[in-house]
Amino acid sequence: MKRLLNIELQKLWKNRASKVLILTYFILLSFIALLASVNFKIIGIDFRLADQGIFNFPYIWHFNTWIAAILKLFLAIVIVSMMANEYTYGTLKQNLIDGLSKKEFIQSKVLTVILFAFGSTVFIFIMTLILGYSFSSYTEASIVFSDLQYIGAYFIKLVAFFSFCLFIGILIKRSAFAIGFIFVWFIAEKIIEGLLWGFVITKKEILNQYMQFFPLESMSNLIKEPISRFQLYKALESQATAGQVNVKDYGVHWYQIAIVLVWTAFFIFMSYRTLKNRDL
Repeated sequence: MKRLLNIELQKLWKNRASKVLILTYFILLSFIALLASVNFKIIGIDFRLADQGIFNFPYIWHFNTWIAAILKLFLAIVIVSMMANEYTYGTLKQNLIDGLSKKEFIQSKVLTVILFAFGSTVFIFIMTLILGYSFSSYTEASIVFSDLQYIGAYFIKLVAFFSFCLFIGILIKRSAFAIGFIFVWFIAEKIIEGLLWGFVITKKEILNQYMQFFPLESMSNLIKEPISRFQLYKALESQATAGQVNVKDYGVHWYQIAIVLVWTAFFIFMSYRTLKNRDL
């Protein structure tokens, strides 16, 4: 396992574009911390996000993982390019000639995917603790660690999405076309959702039950948008408006995790089958 991972890391380290993208990704994640110290001026009023309670525990776990998940596209490009380079530079064929089996080759890619997801998760975990303890009004241990399910959901979401990117990279071979296909897939899911909502289904709850089985939508459901949750917190602070707020389910549920894990296994399996059946 260590040998397989070392092979992939050496390939990435020797690729300048990959190094730049990986560094850019973690630098952009660090910019979340800058939100705490930046003063915004709107209609002549100065305010800091940190002073608004956006970095309060346990809400910060939800907010930070949601923001960080948006930036996962940088590592997705690395993974897609990682596969494209195997075909472009002939390293895949050379690895197989040197004795690496196709199964071991896929294992090395999956290990890299897990490493990226784990590294990003640890980074977000540490940064969230630092920001939370620096700006949160609540630092009791029972509150601080009450929403840690978002960290687990973040890790699973990254592994699933990167596995999807790995499969597309193997299937299409060219990074630009593969990245384009990922965006097309995303748009296709939204079009299907719109068609179902416009012509077939009239209840949002039923629509969500159908859409949760689509791959990208299922990953998105692991960490729902936190903005309305923050607005709910603010509304609850005002007794006058608390009763007017619709409570939305922001939790991470076992069946949502199960759906994503099934898709993850499917993408990894299809990556292996595609490579196994392909004449190199």
